Amino acid sequence: MTTPPVFSPEALTLTQALPRSRTRAVLIDLDGTMVHTAPDIVEAVSRMLADFGQPPLPFDTVSSFIGKGVPNLVKRTLETAALDGRVDLDAALAVFDRHYRQTNGRFGHVYPHVAAGLRALARRGYRLACVTNKPEALAAPLLRMTGLAQDIDVLVAGDSIDSMKPAPQPLWHACRLLDADVECSVLVGDSPVDVSAARAAGVPVFIVRYGYGGPDGATALQGDALIDSFAQLPDLLALRDERLNADAGS
Repeated sequence: MTTPPVFSPEALTLTQALPRSRTRAVLIDLDGTMVHTAPDIVEAVSRMLADFGQPPLPFDTVSSFIGKGVPNLVKRTLETAALDGRVDLDAALAVFDRHYRQTNGRFGHVYPHVAAGLRALARRGYRLACVTNKPEALAAPLLRMTGLAQDIDVLVAGDSIDSMKPAPQPLWHACRLLDADVECSVLVGDSPVDVSAARAAGVPVFIVRYGYGGPDGATALQGDALIDSFAQLPDLLALRDERLNADAGS
């Protein structure tokens, strides 16, 4: 059973500050939001460390490195394993990439209700973009393997442009590709990176309660709404648009 979406106090202020226009585009994070990718990533990291003669790190430790791009993930791993002074980062990136291409989509899974939620949004006319810090060479195959690509209109990956989240540019770029105004868009994510990117871009952000929210959990991220499932998104967006229409008529 899912609980009703919870709005933060800031949600009303942000919503009321937006132009009086309904939501057109939904920008969606990948890791921890649509797909539980941590098992794929942790396995690739463990294989990389084995190549360097090191034991695996705890699952939760590696999972906490997810969300800020592959270079940061590998850098944090080398530091934690005390390899940063002995292994070149570029060399480690190449080893990790080789293993991740083998584990990508093999150990993780799509979160419940994500596929159905995407289809429901598409039926209601929303344009959908996946905005992720994962490189395109990994993100695109994962979307295809999971079957999610069929409902995603646009992919903005970590190397699609010169910046990644938490910078706002990937969100703005996705809106341009979707031919949607930024003020008519929302972001769905799971992490502090997503919240920071949304705030910088000027769009509301809905946070899933699961995923990789950090040690203090999803509630501490102070998004504009908390959701248990993508099944809640169509009604949540409709409620947001009703509030916009009500404000416009007042």
